[in-house]
Order: sequence, then structure tokens, then C-alpha cells
Amino acid sequence: MNFISIIGIVGLPQCYGGFETLVENLVDHRRNNINYEVYCSSKTYKEKKPTYKNATLHYIPFNANGVSSIIYDICSLIHAVFIRKSNTLLVLGVSGCIILPILRLFYKHKIITNIDGLEWKRDKWNTLARLFLKFSEKLAVRYSDIVIADNQAIADYVKQEYDVDSIVIAYGGDHAIANVADRLSSEPDEGYAFSLCRIEPENNVHIALEAFAQSGKPLKFVGNWNNSDYGRSLKLQYSDYSNIELIDPIYDVEKLFKLRARCSYYIHGHSAGGTNPSLVEIMHFAKPVIAFDCDYNRATTEDKAIYFRNAEELIAASAQLSETSRKPGAVMLEIAQRRYTWEIVANQYLDVICSK
Repeated sequence: MNFISIIGIVGLPQCYGGFETLVENLVDHRRNNINYEVYCSSKTYKEKKPTYKNATLHYIPFNANGVSSIIYDICSLIHAVFIRKSNTLLVLGVSGCIILPILRLFYKHKIITNIDGLEWKRDKWNTLARLFLKFSEKLAVRYSDIVIADNQAIADYVKQEYDVDSIVIAYGGDHAIANVADRLSSEPDEGYAFSLCRIEPENNVHIALEAFAQSGKPLKFVGNWNNSDYGRSLKLQYSDYSNIELIDPIYDVEKLFKLRARCSYYIHGHSAGGTNPSLVEIMHFAKPVIAFDCDYNRATTEDKAIYFRNAEELIAASAQLSETSRKPGAVMLEIAQRRYTWEIVANQYLDVICSK
């Protein structure tokens, strides 16, 4: 029996982001010879369930995000190695990988690390945080038996930077249409562009808003507008445009489904982070995608989306879509069904976990 410790998420049941959705689906697609042990933040869960979907849950008394994530991940790793004596460690993200050189003195089993989306490159970190995350990334690559990259562009970076081969495994997106896929054809196309993301400079929200303010085309944009100076300033600047609807975060699955299903096309502004879950999710809706022009987005969409780098190019791309059929959306769906379903992704992880 393989005892697999999963480290680096907020916990289960999922309540946060991409890695949590991944682990939820790994547990759903568990093979008979695997027992999952998932580390959770006791700061997040008032009810501390001992098990969830046949996975054993362990609670660590630190927050799983921000600076405290370093201590959270390190404590999880120590517990998994010395208390639980797991056969395999699946580490999601590099925050706690600073301790891997020490653990390697005692732990001779398999360590698999998904290094995430080159976290140290994100604009939100100061210089000291970036240096730490870059160093943690270096240790993660060096001391892991298997490195997982969620995007071919990240795999190329790992090879160039560290001369290490990694395995590319992306994310699934079909959970966004689970149990409602048959309703897609009956949802009316209401003619607006749609976007959904954290409101951060690296997601190029300002470019999207500037473009639609100039073009006058309808845009519905969901995000956490009130969580940063950047978001608040954009909300203040663009709230009075009648064609732009700035929507606060939506957690209701049905409301989010309708917004995605009824849009004419999707704007994806992410410039960092590898394979973005929001992108592979919308691809399952068979919507044309206009994505920021970077290696990550081109790899995810196999160069089949439409790309922009500034407001002028986004305006032109939007006009181009207005003159074409829905074929670009059908191409996105074909890619999603071939590469980005949770059954495919979970089996890819399971093959890695069970490999000798």
C-alpha cells in the first residue's frame, strides 16, 4: 500500500484555488493501492474532519497562504516524514522546500514536487521574497525525484535554468461544466466579453479595461476589486462606463456558469503562473479566447487562440472575432477535451506516483 502525503494546499474539502481542486480530483480518482494523507490548515477549517473521501486529514496550526505558508509547509513535511513515515511526498508549490536538503538526510523515498507557476516572478512579491522563492525553487528542483511543471513553457524554463527534465501535467477544467454540460446549447449568447481573475497587475486588468472603454463593446469582469490599491483605483476609474460591468467575486456555481455560458468570447490577461485554471475552465465552454501573448498562454491553447499585448491589439482582436464564426471556440473545446479533463490529469499524476 502506498501512503501518499500531499503538502502545500489549504486543505480539503476544497475552498480556495487550483491546487485544492487538483487534490479534490486526485482523491476522487484514487486507485485501490493508494492511501492519501492531506495536510490542512487548522486556521481555515472550524470543523476538523479526520477523513474526507477516504483521505486522511492532518491539521497544521498555521495559515497556508502568505509568509506563514513557509512554516505551514515545513511543519507538514516534518510530520509526513517523521510521524507518518509516508512512502511518497507530493509537494505542491515551493514555499517549504527550503527544508528538503535536511529531510533528504533521513528520507529515502520518493519526493514529487509541482513547482507551480514560477511564483518568484510575480509582481506582488518584494525583492527579499523573490530571492527566497527563487532559492526554494532551486532546492525543490535539486532535491526532488520528480519535478512536475503545469505548462510546457515552465518545463522549458526548468531545463534551461537547471538542466533538469520535468514532467508536464496541467489542470482539469471540466468541473466548471460538471452536471450542466447538456445546458450549454440552451444558454443564450448575450453578446458580451467575459473575464475572471484576481485583480493584479500581472493579469493585465488595466489593459482589458482600457480597451473596452475605448471600443465601447460590452464587458463583464469578475474579480476582487476591493482587495488592493490597484483594484480599487481601476474600479473608481471604470465604474461609470455603461458598457463595462465590474462584478465582485462570485462563489455561486450556477451564477458563474451562466456568465461563462452566455458570453460571446473570453478575455484572458494572465502573464504569469503557467497553466491558469480559469483558462482551461473556459475552454470547456467552447468560447473563443483572446489571451495575453506569452509563452504560457500559447502553450495552453496550442497557439490556437487570438493574442494581444496592449489595448490596441485587444481592440483589434475583439473586432476580428465579431467578423468570424464560432470556430475558434470549437478549437478551444477540442483541446480542452483532449488535455484538460480531471480524469486525464488525475491519471497522469497517478502514473507518476505509482512509477518506480
